[in-house]
Amino acid sequence: MAHILEGIPQIKDDRILATWDGGEDAALWKIDDKRLGILTVDFITPVVDDPYIWGQIAATNSISDVFAMGGRPIIALNIVGFPTQTLPLDVLKKILEGGFSKTREAGAFLLGGHSVVDSEPKYGMVVYGEVYAGSVWRTTGARAGDLLLLTKPVGTGIVATALKAGADGIAESTADAVKWMTTLNDIPLKLTDGLCRAVRAATDVTGFGLAGHILDMLSDRNERLNLRLSLRDVPLLTGTLDLANEGFVPGGTHRNREAYNDKVKIDGRYSSAELDVMFDAQTSGGLLLAISPAHAGELLEACRAAGFHRTTVIGEFTSGEGNIKVS
Repeated sequence: MAHILEGIPQIKDDRILATWDGGEDAALWKIDDKRLGILTVDFITPVVDDPYIWGQIAATNSISDVFAMGGRPIIALNIVGFPTQTLPLDVLKKILEGGFSKTREAGAFLLGGHSVVDSEPKYGMVVYGEVYAGSVWRTTGARAGDLLLLTKPVGTGIVATALKAGADGIAESTADAVKWMTTLNDIPLKLTDGLCRAVRAATDVTGFGLAGHILDMLSDRNERLNLRLSLRDVPLLTGTLDLANEGFVPGGTHRNREAYNDKVKIDGRYSSAELDVMFDAQTSGGLLLAISPAHAGELLEACRAAGFHRTTVIGEFTSGEGNIKVS
């Protein structure tokens, strides 16, 4: 997307702290000396059959960018594309009810939105939130020696592909994927202020996959970094490797692999399915949190206590040239 936006002038203003430049999760600007505003938008096509659950997943996914910047969501607006000629409006009602339930769970207010007739259902939200200036999380800011935590298992793209294909015997995998895709990334609301400020960098794992979002964290212009990734420590959804071995790998995962493969250096023997996990295009994935070793144990315990019991240390930042070293 960044290359498509090249040539479009960016507004220069001292209040603007982040736009599409630099891989940040949302627009960020200064409200006053204490408060920063966060504005983001996201929408997706269906990843499960149940419209209410899909609405929950889409809302959780949209709100995630506010949490990924350490913020608190305040206001949300629906974005809807819906095939009114082929699907009953009751389906749309269930989608919106699902989105409303997650918005309220996040502590935000759903105050309207916009819809268009479309040939394929699409749903998501514009979300506004705020964060204290001293607690904002940026995509970059990690330092050599910091550890990287991942708060949710990966594999949603692979599981959703199997579900769409009508694969047999995937009830447990589907239930696990739905559980995590509908889990709000509300960790900033559950950490102490001190621990929030100790997080050096953060982002969430969505369509660019684990590798793509880690590479965003390595794009710091002030400090060149690598990440030593322990691939076998990456938590996976139930059945992910088996499904990947059976060929249920989405096109987005293949595109990610093609786009980022030259920045991923493999040290060890891994199956194609194991490597697919790094590039799998996620929906409503977890947070990647960079933190010094001195605070990593406390953060790990706090995330698990907050309900993210699969939170794991998956790597260590080192000095380098912006590559992922897989071991």
